[in-house]
Amino acid sequence: MKNLQNQEKRCTFGNQFEAMIISDSIKSWPSEDRPRQKLISNGPHTLTDSELLAILLGKGTKNKSALTLSKELLQSNNNNLDDIGKKSLTDLKKIKGVGDAKAGIIAAALELGRRRQCSEMALTKLFSSRDIFNYIGPQLFDLDHEEFWVILMHKNHKVIEKRLIGKGGYDAVLVDVRMILKCAIECNALALAVVHNHPSGNEKPSKSDTELTLKLKEVCELCSIALIDHVVIGNRLNYFSYYDNDLI
Repeated sequence: MKNLQNQEKRCTFGNQFEAMIISDSIKSWPSEDRPRQKLISNGPHTLTDSELLAILLGKGTKNKSALTLSKELLQSNNNNLDDIGKKSLTDLKKIKGVGDAKAGIIAAALELGRRRQCSEMALTKLFSSRDIFNYIGPQLFDLDHEEFWVILMHKNHKVIEKRLIGKGGYDAVLVDVRMILKCAIECNALALAVVHNHPSGNEKPSKSDTELTLKLKEVCELCSIALIDHVVIGNRLNYFSYYDNDLI
């Protein structure tokens, strides 16, 4: 009888101890876990930028929580997600506690955001420079080098596909007009638009930009392909359209 009572006491104590552990663990959850619970309970739209970043980081370091680390990351980039999006993996890793894995996760998440913006307009029709800007702009906003793209379309301006024609440095990119036409012929495109970015943020076209545009227009006309526009993207707000400025 006494042994049974002792077993019951041990069982009762064990249950109380287990409950105490559970209670304490909830109260002592690290701050990096709380944004995750907030997301589950209330939705991602209720989280701050630092809380969303903390979820991506997953864990902090020995001396910093993920939330503290995410706040440092934001503060070092003017509390601006656009600035973070422009950073290379090497730049992101300059924050103590952000290694290859964490930097890679952040870069991947931002890239998915860009691709989502682009995919929202995929297989659509482009009728204006603004449509072109919205369609391909997100891929070019944060680059530290120039890229030149061609958007291939049917006669009714429905997008067939877009192709990267060339990559360059900070202020120039070499473009072969023949490559643009080759792409158009391969896709049976009857219309096209070309786009490139200026990492400096200045959307004003250069003399070489204009020379290329006029040459491309001339060759397209010989091949019965409509050059819809050449859009030069400066940043997320500003761009230059050759068509809007009556230059093609």
